[in-house]
Amino acid sequence: MRDFKEIAEEHIRVLQDSIELYRQNLKQAAQLCINALAGKARILVCGNGGSAADAQHFAAELVGRYETERKGLAAIALSTDTSAITAIGNDYGFDEVFSRQIRALACKEDVLVAISTSGNSSNIVQAAKEAREAGMKIIAFTGQNGGRLGEMADVLFAAASKRTARIQEIHEIGLHALAEAIETETCR
Repeated sequence: MRDFKEIAEEHIRVLQDSIELYRQNLKQAAQLCINALAGKARILVCGNGGSAADAQHFAAELVGRYETERKGLAAIALSTDTSAITAIGNDYGFDEVFSRQIRALACKEDVLVAISTSGNSSNIVQAAKEAREAGMKIIAFTGQNGGRLGEMADVLFAAASKRTARIQEIHEIGLHALAEAIETETCR
């Protein structure tokens, strides 16, 4: 069993190695979201497993609040409608669970925040392809190399690790920073 100190030190190394990219890309990602929301568009968010939880958490921070009392901001986590997910998965396959929702719900002014630790999750890549075809902007949160998702992103947050747990920890910090930036600008 690894010692907690070893795990925490690994987290700190990954965070330090990710800071510069996240710092550089935060303003651009926030501006994409702010522009969409100002135009009455929405932020659609998707991920699998722990990344689905991150997607829901991020959407909740926008619809509810992050730290400031304000009006709700239009965000939808595509992983929350179990009836849609199971029906689409059953009828069309799991690769379509997010892309079909994007086809049904999205407009070109919307922004997709796609979360995949590998950057290669087939249903997330399909969602990004659908978003691109719809003319949407794509913000991707991935692991170290970005994968196929990273290649399609307008803004890429690639955590500097190949370990899922460390990637998810960095994603959470990045998503909180993005929520804060969006909230700060929309409350002005």
